[in-house]
Amino acid sequence: MNDATVYSEATEQVQVAGVELAHLSIETGHFYMKNLTNGDDATIRAHFKRVAKLVDLYTEAAKADFGESARVSTCFLIDDYFGPNTDPTEILTKVLDIANDCELRIDYLAREAGCWETPLYVDGHLTGQQIKLAEMVASWLVAEPVQPTTGRRPPDVESGWLCNGRRSSEHDSDQAMQVPEYRHPKELGSREHSIFLDVELWNKQIGKDGEENTRWSCPFLASIWQLLRLGMVRYEGRAVVEPVPRAASWPKSWWEMPSVVQLNPKAAPFAAYQALSILPQSYLNIEHAVRTILDHIVIDQEVLDKTIKRGADERIVIPREVGQRLSHVFVDEVVKRLPAAEHAILPTPS
Repeated sequence: MNDATVYSEATEQVQVAGVELAHLSIETGHFYMKNLTNGDDATIRAHFKRVAKLVDLYTEAAKADFGESARVSTCFLIDDYFGPNTDPTEILTKVLDIANDCELRIDYLAREAGCWETPLYVDGHLTGQQIKLAEMVASWLVAEPVQPTTGRRPPDVESGWLCNGRRSSEHDSDQAMQVPEYRHPKELGSREHSIFLDVELWNKQIGKDGEENTRWSCPFLASIWQLLRLGMVRYEGRAVVEPVPRAASWPKSWWEMPSVVQLNPKAAPFAAYQALSILPQSYLNIEHAVRTILDHIVIDQEVLDKTIKRGADERIVIPREVGQRLSHVFVDEVVKRLPAAEHAILPTPS
């Protein structure tokens, strides 16, 4: 990026706060906004019915690992960054009503736009300050050191692209008028064969006001989402996201809603030692990109050390690589067709 702003924890000046951690955070699904607005309630219902059973299964597994008092929280991420002009009341009422019908517990609701910018709370009170969260995390990116290269392509942190190896273009000769020999891309650290991935983190778009704006990609925002769930992000030493209890009514716009809303007052903490995401199959490529991005993000060492020590106090070994604290279940779309009479009472997709 061209923004010269450098973000850091400045741990020599600011004490880094710890955060309460559950043993396991379960993401109960994620849908593109178009899935939530096109009347396809039957697909959402089928997903939630499966997820409800899986939440029970993984909760019991957590109790087997950590004891009957294991702390397990659930969450759901709303796609408001790519669908900001929708009605929060309509969307959230639909999601929570279907979840309730399927006996799926959702402890926390989160906004994807909150991974871009989030309001800063201190002791439960709004400060009026917005944290440019995506810019901050982007400054933590460190690309793979690939040598030699021709210099024809700008560094990843400027181009908005990040890969897990050497691109084929980086083999091109820098000799003028010489036809380069094609060489395939290469994954760094690969075993027998490469699985090369090149991820777009952001691009630049011209807004209605003529100003150039950064448009963050779904994989990059999802990477920040996972870091928040693992309690790995601080701003000036403070935890970035503080769950806010649900208000009596939903706001008229997404931007008026806190980044994380706590629906269940008795819920275990939002952040956790481990994060499990139960997602539709279509998100497999997104999460592959997320793992690549996380492998290139440098986490503040004091934040990491505090988490490792907190785990050690509970006799839990926490790996230093954040990607090793993530798990995924990708749910297939095989559905048993209901009898005609029973099917007729379900909402008909438009």
